[in-house]
Amino acid sequence: MNAPTPLIAGNWKMNGTAGALAEAQAIKAGAPASGVRVALCPPATLVERMSRALAGGGVIIGGQDCHAEPSGAFTGDVSAEMLADAGASLVILGHSERRAGHGESDSDVVAKVEAALRGGLEPIICVGETLDEREAGRAIEVVTRQVRGSLPASLAGKAFTVAYEPVWAIGTGLTPSSDDIVEIHQAIRATLREMFGAGGDGPAILYGGSVKPGNAAEILGLPEVGGALVGGASLKAADFLAIVAGAPKA
Repeated sequence: MNAPTPLIAGNWKMNGTAGALAEAQAIKAGAPASGVRVALCPPATLVERMSRALAGGGVIIGGQDCHAEPSGAFTGDVSAEMLADAGASLVILGHSERRAGHGESDSDVVAKVEAALRGGLEPIICVGETLDEREAGRAIEVVTRQVRGSLPASLAGKAFTVAYEPVWAIGTGLTPSSDDIVEIHQAIRATLREMFGAGGDGPAILYGGSVKPGNAAEILGLPEVGGALVGGASLKAADFLAIVAGAPKA
């Protein structure tokens, strides 16, 4: 089977107001026309404006989270259907900042993945271990358990992506060794094959956690690394496009 097309997705987190759309437009202008998928996931307040500003280009727009229900009395939440209506095509789910800061469990993530599929969004499902778990030698155990617990059977035959983000590397400037990244990505791939058979070869497995222009090409060239989920470096077009340029083209 051919390797999945690489995906470089920028997670803007709680950053960006209308003035930041100029950076998004610069990313659109510099993104390659083929060979790699490029996505931006701005805060919910910018999803519709960014989708309009980048219309007709090759940049995919995504959300950063969605509620499990399509509508209802959930003050402050956004549904998958609302994101799709605003122009989003994908959504990040299960990010460690949601798991830690909002108490999201694997079962919560499953419900949100089901919601994303219902709403027509491609989910990016995040997994990753803490520093204590890595130092205890439990990284593979923790990550593969999260994969099994966070991905519902209904994903079979659907488009989705898994993002490995070691919690201790997010925003710290620290990254695992190349060997550590490959080991985890290979374990994730093996788990996907256990769960989905031959279909487990289809989804890209992204790496996230202090991805920068200086280390992107090395990381993106590793076996089973099918792209990157980029945080702070996605806020500046020059930095993000440098990361995109380091991705092997399909």
